[in-house]
Amino acid sequence: MKKIFAIALTVLAVGFANGAWAEDKPAEAAPAAAAAVPDAAPVVASAEAAPAEAAAAAPAATVNKGDTTWMLVATAFVILMSIPGLALFYGGLVRSKNMLSVLMQVFVIFSLISVLWAVYGYSLAFTEGNAFFGSLDKLFLKGITPDSLAATFTKLVAIPELSFVPFQGAFAAITVCLIVGSFAERIKFSALLLFSVLWFTFSYLPMAHMVWYWAGPDGYVSAEAAEKLGATAGFLFQKGALDFAGGTVVHINAAVAGLVGAFLVGKRVGYGKDTMAPHSLTMTMIGASLLWFGWFGFNAGSALEAGGIASLAFVNTWLATAAAALSWMTAEWLVKGKPSMLGAASGAVAGLVAITPACGFVGVGGALVIGLLAGALCLWGVTGLKKLLGVDDSLDVFGVHGVGGILGSILTGVFADPALGGTGVWDYVANKVGDYNMTAQLISQLWGVGTAVVVSGVVAFAAYKLVDLVVGLRVAEDEEREGLDLTSHGETAYHY
Repeated sequence: MKKIFAIALTVLAVGFANGAWAEDKPAEAAPAAAAAVPDAAPVVASAEAAPAEAAAAAPAATVNKGDTTWMLVATAFVILMSIPGLALFYGGLVRSKNMLSVLMQVFVIFSLISVLWAVYGYSLAFTEGNAFFGSLDKLFLKGITPDSLAATFTKLVAIPELSFVPFQGAFAAITVCLIVGSFAERIKFSALLLFSVLWFTFSYLPMAHMVWYWAGPDGYVSAEAAEKLGATAGFLFQKGALDFAGGTVVHINAAVAGLVGAFLVGKRVGYGKDTMAPHSLTMTMIGASLLWFGWFGFNAGSALEAGGIASLAFVNTWLATAAAALSWMTAEWLVKGKPSMLGAASGAVAGLVAITPACGFVGVGGALVIGLLAGALCLWGVTGLKKLLGVDDSLDVFGVHGVGGILGSILTGVFADPALGGTGVWDYVANKVGDYNMTAQLISQLWGVGTAVVVSGVVAFAAYKLVDLVVGLRVAEDEEREGLDLTSHGETAYHY
């Protein structure tokens, strides 16, 4: 593991220290808004070109080798946070007889979604189509070559599209993996794989397209051009929803699907009677640490450039996470009388979740407030709210990712205000930060949250029901009692 970290850090150092790699480029614009949509925020850019008339009049975009290096490293970070990061975090939380099953589920789902992303996922999410889905023009990544470019958030600055494709693919893969924690220790492996395909296709892809698809900044040369391009963007982009790195697309989306699954799959045998304590908090701590490490790629990589906004996202991810870990631990200490390792690790993940939609839009003060609130509120989410719902959400996916994602998405609209240290919203026509309307932005944020809840909830319910009809959702009771490691996979994580 030390060698892996050393190699990753060496690549980072070489990529950014070598000044000869970087060409001159215009000043980086905060990825805050497109002029066509007041208070809107492009969070990821499309490879689609600007209108022909605008492209003909504009100089060609340039590619900065430092940006490209950062995107490739950030993608590797996101993969590391998934496998082994998320797998170890979840695996340590289950009983030892189910450890291997959780590792298997995360590892295989990540592989499955990665392949589907290349086959049709990228095309449906990041090509121009309608407000909810893209087209099938790039099936199997057709037409994407080493010379293909993807837009960034700075006019006339691009990155290779082949660096953008896997970055977004890793996002898609970890999102589906997050759902596993809600019904761990009792779901059929075949059912999980079938559900993953359905939910990825009909919930993740439209959410990614609705929030993150736009035509890039280069065509925003006039109000008329901006209006025309804005009409081709995703539904929530047009509504002005800010989501820097996945509060709605990733966390709320996955958490709602997990919650629906926990209800439909049912409670574990012995839930509330038998002890179901985590079998290895050591593994969970290691997993949480890898998540924190990898999340820098997740959040700072979403800037698509190695500049000031990436640095802001990096610092905010660092501090909000630390604040949330302290907040959860302190609240737990006050309530239960003792601080726990599980509480500190869970608090860190809550902070990572909550800062995700806000990391490139808010100042350091806003990030600290979001982290402090996330730790305490998500502790309530996995205790008080969980009891109110009466659900066996095994690894508290909704309590952390749902509650934290909703909190962070809403507070993004508050702390993005320049008066509170945020970046504001960028007007790409005027090339400056526009006037900030907090009320309008909060309404936009609620559109994003509400849409994610409805889309994921409806799709998940339909997908679970279909899977139940085809293969059944749950293993037999005797198999569950024996453990999924042996009964589903014929091997065990440990040999005593």
